[in-house]
Amino acid sequence: MSFPKLGLSPAILEGVKAMGYVEPTPIQLRVIPLILAGQDVIGSAQTGTGKTAAFALPILSQLGQHSKSSRVLVLEPTRELAAQVETAIRDLARFTSLRVAVIYGGVGYGRQEDALRQGVDVLVATPGRLLDHLQQGNCRLDQIKYLVLDEADRMLDMGFLPDVRRIVEKCPRDRHTSLFSATIPPEIDSLIKWAMRRPQTVEIGVRRSPAETVKHVIYPVAEDQKSDLLRELLERVNYDSVIVFCRTKNRADRIGHLLRKSNHAVAILHSNRTQREREQALRGFRDGRYELLVATDIAARGLDIANVSHVINFDVPQHPEDYVHRIGRTGRAEATGDAFTLMVAEDARHVQAIERFIGRRVERVKLENFNYKYTAIFDDDKPGRPPAHERRMRGVRLSGGYYFGPARRRR
Repeated sequence: MSFPKLGLSPAILEGVKAMGYVEPTPIQLRVIPLILAGQDVIGSAQTGTGKTAAFALPILSQLGQHSKSSRVLVLEPTRELAAQVETAIRDLARFTSLRVAVIYGGVGYGRQEDALRQGVDVLVATPGRLLDHLQQGNCRLDQIKYLVLDEADRMLDMGFLPDVRRIVEKCPRDRHTSLFSATIPPEIDSLIKWAMRRPQTVEIGVRRSPAETVKHVIYPVAEDQKSDLLRELLERVNYDSVIVFCRTKNRADRIGHLLRKSNHAVAILHSNRTQREREQALRGFRDGRYELLVATDIAARGLDIANVSHVINFDVPQHPEDYVHRIGRTGRAEATGDAFTLMVAEDARHVQAIERFIGRRVERVKLENFNYKYTAIFDDDKPGRPPAHERRMRGVRLSGGYYFGPARRRR
């Protein structure tokens, strides 16, 4: 089915054509008719599937002309996602009189206040800054007709759910609500039951496993050798660009500075960086000025970062879904990629959870000629067999190291 047959308005179809869209993606085919029919929607789809256009196109088609009051609210968990979504919506609405604005923290209030004062039809916002503007009387939500809660599980992880509830309470009960989330934990399910009316669920390309084009392995290592192993991997691997994921902001700063001392061009990205610093980091990484991006999970979802050849998990993610999202930053659009995870003893249960989630065991490898200290995770976990470090390493070379299990050929 083509876009004109979906029932979109002529002005929005002009925007679709100008954007170069030819055929609707699967999630657009499923979601657009539901929203046009006035049904609440729960959507689950991966980044890059056209999710933003799936909710923006039908909503924009039904708004008509510019009005002084805000009629659409899109909540995003991070500044970067909010900026990207606002740009996409503005492009799709270019042949209308509709006004779109974005508000987020980390920048001054002046321009945002000016935009709100002039009146916007579509407001894209992060929860914290939106609540600030509401408390200051800069905007109202009593005319909202369409509410979109994007990346709801990420907002839960970042502790925004109480703020989201406060914002939803300020919206009219008689509204349309869309919610997009990779997973539906109990807290999100509770939000759905409270905020939505008989929603229809659409699942498109929900990925529980990494892309087939991504080769991913685990490097077991002692805790005090993680940094050394990371630097050694970067010395031996041929890469174009690398994202190094860390669990905390302090760890990201420390690893970033450590790699700079090793003469790597490094950008650092996490929520404590200023908006200007974050934009410079992303821009520099995209255009090749930085070869490495050291980041927290803020870079795992949604951000438009293409052509990443390698992902390295300096810290094992604590949630299995985050593992899939992290290593999904490479191997995009059917390109090949490599993902390495550094595993210490305390990560064992998180790795097991990841392997259960993706339905396969991730190969353990050991970097050749690296002076390892012994760690218990080198021991084989099968009873009745001698520890791996006491057996002769058998198997084929893989990613600069050796497979920890029985010899076998890789196809």
